[in-house]
Amino acid sequence: MPEPTKKDEMPNGQPEESVAPDSNGAPPQPEISLEVSPPPEAVAEGKDPIETDGKKPEPAEPEPLQAVVPSPTENGSNQTQLAGVGVKEQAESANSTLKGERSCSPPPPDDDDTAATTPSPPLQAENVNSTKKLSVDLPNDSVPAMERKDSVWSLGEGQAPEELEKPADTPPLSTLLIEQPQSGTVSVGGDITFVAKVEAKDLLRKPTVKWFKGKWMDLASKTGKHLQLKESFDRLTKIHTFEMHIIKAKENYAGNYRCEVTYKDKFDSCSFDLEVKEGQSSQSIDIRSAFKRSSEGQEDAGELDFSGLLKHRNQREHKQQDDTPEVDVWEILKNARPDEYEKIAFMYGITDLRGLLRRLKKIPKEVKKSEAFAKKLEPAYQVDKGGKIRLVVDLADPTVDLKWYKNGQEIRPSTKYIFEHKGTQRILVINNCNMNDDAAYAVAAGDEKCSTELFVKELPVKIVKEIEPVKTTVNERIELECEVSEEGAQVKWMKNGVEVPTGVRSRYRVKCEGTKHFLVIDDASIEDTGTYSIMASGGTSEAHVQVDLKPLKIYQDLQDMKVLLGQPIKLHCEIYPGNVPGRWYRNGQLIQPSDRINIIHRNKVHRLEIQASSLHDAGDYTFVPEGYSQTLSAKLHIIDPPRVHLESLNFPENTVTVVAGNKLRLEIPISGEPAPRVVWMKGERVILDSGHRVRAETYGDQTSLTIDVTEREDTGNYKIVLQNEAGEATASIKLKVVDIPDPPDAPLVTEVGGDWCSMTWEPPKYDGSSPIFGYFIERKKKQSSRWMRLNFDLIKETAFEPKKMIEGVPYEVRVFAVNAIGVSRPSEPSKAFTPLAVTSEPTMLVVDDVTDTTVTVKWRPPETIGAAGLDGYLVEYCIEGSDDWVVSNKELTEKTRYTITGLSPGCKIFVRVRAINAAGASAPRSLQHAILVKEVIEPPKIRVPRHLKMTYTRRVGEAVNLVVPFMGKPRPKVTWLKDGKPIDPSHINIRNSDCDSIIFIRKAKRSHSGKYEMTVQVENYVDTAVMDIQIVDLPGPPHSVTIEDVWGGNVALVWTAPKDNGNAPITGYTIQKADKKTMEWYTCIEHYHRTSITITELVVGNEYFFRIFSENMCGLSETPTQTKKSALIAKEGLQVKMADYSDHDFKEAPKFTQPLINTFAIAGYNTTLNCSVRSNPRAKVIWMKNKIIILDDPRYRMFSNQGVCTLEIRKPSPYDGGVYTCRAVNELGDAQVECKLEVKVQTQEL
Repeated sequence: MPEPTKKDEMPNGQPEESVAPDSNGAPPQPEISLEVSPPPEAVAEGKDPIETDGKKPEPAEPEPLQAVVPSPTENGSNQTQLAGVGVKEQAESANSTLKGERSCSPPPPDDDDTAATTPSPPLQAENVNSTKKLSVDLPNDSVPAMERKDSVWSLGEGQAPEELEKPADTPPLSTLLIEQPQSGTVSVGGDITFVAKVEAKDLLRKPTVKWFKGKWMDLASKTGKHLQLKESFDRLTKIHTFEMHIIKAKENYAGNYRCEVTYKDKFDSCSFDLEVKEGQSSQSIDIRSAFKRSSEGQEDAGELDFSGLLKHRNQREHKQQDDTPEVDVWEILKNARPDEYEKIAFMYGITDLRGLLRRLKKIPKEVKKSEAFAKKLEPAYQVDKGGKIRLVVDLADPTVDLKWYKNGQEIRPSTKYIFEHKGTQRILVINNCNMNDDAAYAVAAGDEKCSTELFVKELPVKIVKEIEPVKTTVNERIELECEVSEEGAQVKWMKNGVEVPTGVRSRYRVKCEGTKHFLVIDDASIEDTGTYSIMASGGTSEAHVQVDLKPLKIYQDLQDMKVLLGQPIKLHCEIYPGNVPGRWYRNGQLIQPSDRINIIHRNKVHRLEIQASSLHDAGDYTFVPEGYSQTLSAKLHIIDPPRVHLESLNFPENTVTVVAGNKLRLEIPISGEPAPRVVWMKGERVILDSGHRVRAETYGDQTSLTIDVTEREDTGNYKIVLQNEAGEATASIKLKVVDIPDPPDAPLVTEVGGDWCSMTWEPPKYDGSSPIFGYFIERKKKQSSRWMRLNFDLIKETAFEPKKMIEGVPYEVRVFAVNAIGVSRPSEPSKAFTPLAVTSEPTMLVVDDVTDTTVTVKWRPPETIGAAGLDGYLVEYCIEGSDDWVVSNKELTEKTRYTITGLSPGCKIFVRVRAINAAGASAPRSLQHAILVKEVIEPPKIRVPRHLKMTYTRRVGEAVNLVVPFMGKPRPKVTWLKDGKPIDPSHINIRNSDCDSIIFIRKAKRSHSGKYEMTVQVENYVDTAVMDIQIVDLPGPPHSVTIEDVWGGNVALVWTAPKDNGNAPITGYTIQKADKKTMEWYTCIEHYHRTSITITELVVGNEYFFRIFSENMCGLSETPTQTKKSALIAKEGLQVKMADYSDHDFKEAPKFTQPLINTFAIAGYNTTLNCSVRSNPRAKVIWMKNKIIILDDPRYRMFSNQGVCTLEIRKPSPYDGGVYTCRAVNELGDAQVECKLEVKVQTQEL
């Protein structure tokens, strides 16, 4: 049970106010502390007013209300501001609020009445986020609240909680509405229309328009007797008009409405208000008609008015309708069990049971009087921390056993909890309340129990003694003291607005002695300077702490020194105060103690000792006392005699070997302090640093000798001389210059193969004063200039065999010699040579034809032909039982098919074929089995292409070229018939070959349409195939067009189908109209299928002519048929007498207008089965295979469009063959057609 005087923190840190349980999720409102004087009648009777006979009690004149609004807390003190609220101006709101408090369950406002309620005036407060509390104090606490949440009232009207929690969704706005609906006023029972217009110039389709009432109620589902939505479009102005008609308005129709327009990514909306003036006479209601849904085919479909029922329930006078029996259904439902609600609703004709149950749930229930308690506990109590609270109940029976509970645990008497008895009163006294006593309490008397909640309010902790400022020096102790008003209070220490860390390793220590709190800094530093503050719940205190440095005195400063390399170094100084630590720096870098470096601090003396000096120890030394800006500095110089360090080069016998032509840069480390003077000499000649090819350079701790291009003359001894003030040093280096070997002689190619060759060569005459390690081989095409290396590992021998060369391409090779110095120049190229090889054997040798004296074989070319090419083929045969192969063709044949002639009938032969080129004959390709020389008869078979199995359609004037392949041996005889008669060769050209027949028509005419029968005959074997060719043309115009009738702005036209349909079915008609004044034709409708139509939206006063084009698969007819007479659209005032006629019954049982056709399909290629059915109402189509319904099979796809039914079979296999059935079923009957599908496997031919 939430606390009415506290607030729960939301996740975003905003306070969440308590909400009454029957507020239907209304948003939390500010809480106001109100004191209300109840009417005298209520005080005297001591009970709540109740409603009787549907009448509302007379409202008593309310007393003025006074709102107490706590202002925000400032500096730990609370201030209260009074704001007077005049209740007489809001008398109706105050009465309803007071009534809701006494009944403990105020009914929520109806959704339809939300817009009609009057919000309470806003409360005056300094801060909207400050806590606002609401409580009602009645005399003697005679009217306690049933539950905690009922003590919080919502002042004014708010939004639903789901509307508050949901973030505002603001779609991108764009101007679509050119005319917005305006707010209006209508009296009860009157009609009103709201209009919205959208310009459609830039829109490709009609926009979507929605009408809403309030924020979320979509009015599209509420259309009926009282609400109608209409749409229209003006083709001239390109404007969409949307209208909302409200008919016979009611009081609850008043409120805010919204119109939203959406088109793709564009959005526009506008809001408007409707005000309904109340009528004078009250209406009686019927609960059964109010909770009856009218969406079951009645006139007022979509209307469901709860608010009207709820409003009339509280009227003083109640009139019953004449046709309604006097039955109080509410009383029946109140006294019935929940499982009988549906039966009662059915008995009295109430169809909206859900709405009835929601309203029944909202009816206040009578509170039964407690038998054990004369007076129960209050819903909640509040006490200050450390105070005392008394919980009092009044028993109806003093002898009943009583038990007290805290959070479900029984309370035992103690010094903290004291039980008192005063007559029938039982009192629980809680002494010295703390935060642990903030809990839920309950008292049980026999079988009855009542509960409450106790809230302990913690008083703010105030600062009694402020923090005092502190000014001290480093290394001193700082202690900040503050005294608060309560022991054990929680406080927070801050430094410059940041909380002070008080962990185990922190420099800060916090301690508490009673009400005193201390912050201690044992060893102060300059960083501790700042503003320190302490924060308590009731106030804050701060003070500034200043930490300064102590004055520094120098007794002995550092002295400059000059030390010989390797000698110890000692630097020392004396400063005051002596306990100040410091740091030593060399050239700005901090010096850390080590095995060689020792740092000593004894009282005032600071000493730096280095055991053996080095060159790196020279520099500027600085001593920096910690915490001071003063420093002590000195310079240290290291001197050392010069030295040449040749041992670091690792040259054997100080000899340097270099390849002639390369650049030599010889770098030799030297040392000496100060830096020595260096001189390079070769013999008696001094090498200067300004030389061009040979020069000497010295920089830093090394000297170098550079020779840009070494030559053999550079070989010799070089001397280095070093001098400085500390001494002199010399050293010698020997330089040896070597070269690469000479190139070998040109190699010799001794043997050539298909993709290889063999080559040899002689070693080079000069090896470059170094042994030859091996050779590299390169080759290239004669026409190319790019050489390719053949080996990456050196070849020790003087012979090599290159491979993987291209046949027929001339090549050259060359050799490189390699020694320790490098690779020689290449040798001269060898003489050009060309690799050649024979081809591979022919492939796929098979028998093509056999007669009594000949055998025809065919094959495919070799897989590898080679650079020598292919001159031809040699065919040989051998009679079975003999090893003598006979060459059949004396000359080579270039074809891959050959006929061996002159054979004896009945003999068996073996056949083989060789490929011949310039390199010779290839390996033979032979047949594995012997061939019997005897002719074989093959029955004819026509292989009709797939597109010719259906009707072959072409337009007049187009060419017709059909190729029909067939099989059979010997050559079949082919004949053609058209409609059973021979074909005239002067009109149709036919060409036959051994394997196919071609029928060709240069310019097709309609007379060429018909059934073409092809017959293929081999001796007594015959095969036939029929192909349907249809030549189509544009249709003729409709036969006659007449004006059947004219009324209002409508004209009825009737015509007959054209006599000439162009040899194709008529697919539709195009109707055009023209004003007699301008005779400019405009299309009214296209692709129209019927032979009668009514043209609407004609301009009154104009006279129109009409014409109609017929249309088939080729297009529209060349000429239209025009009405002989014109149609005059009569002006207003003329009455047209309408002829009586009876509606035609278009209902029809399913009937297939196009049956299924037996079909042949090729395995692996999609195929379709098509048929058409006519029915009204639309029939359900069922496909079956072998009498089994096809359901959820991914290999089948079913389509139905305008009566055309299609079954697509994806990549059929022979198992998909069978009998397919299409069945159409509707309420008038059913029909079915079937066909046979045969799936053939396509065989691959050579």
